[in-house]
Amino acid sequence: MKMRMLTAVAVLVSAYVHLKLWLDGFRDLHMIGPAFMLNAVAGLVIAVALVTWRHWLPPLLAVGFGLSTFGAFVTSATVGLYGVHEVWRGSYVLAAAVSEVVAVVAGVLVLLQERSASSGLEPEHRFAVRRANLH
Repeated sequence: MKMRMLTAVAVLVSAYVHLKLWLDGFRDLHMIGPAFMLNAVAGLVIAVALVTWRHWLPPLLAVGFGLSTFGAFVTSATVGLYGVHEVWRGSYVLAAAVSEVVAVVAGVLVLLQERSASSGLEPEHRFAVRRANLH
């Protein structure tokens, strides 16, 4: 559950940054404004789902959220996105980038941990059982 909480916090930080930037004027940008609001709402929904619904879908959504949001920023900072050319400066940029990477890594770890747990045996126990059957 701790890894789900970490994933939820990471998604919420990214959602907060996008809401803050939307409120600070990004809402007036043609395609970027609606995308930032969608990011804020989706982040909140995914974070709530992560802590309330023990299913594989919320961590998968967190991974997709992190990848797509970070990918859009990298695109904006390199070649531009809908006429917006962002730069790698500022506390909001750093907070969003770190939180999106954490959302991806932690989300993948949640998926792997829960897949392992759903098998009923930890990886080292599965090895021990197989080894015991060889004798």
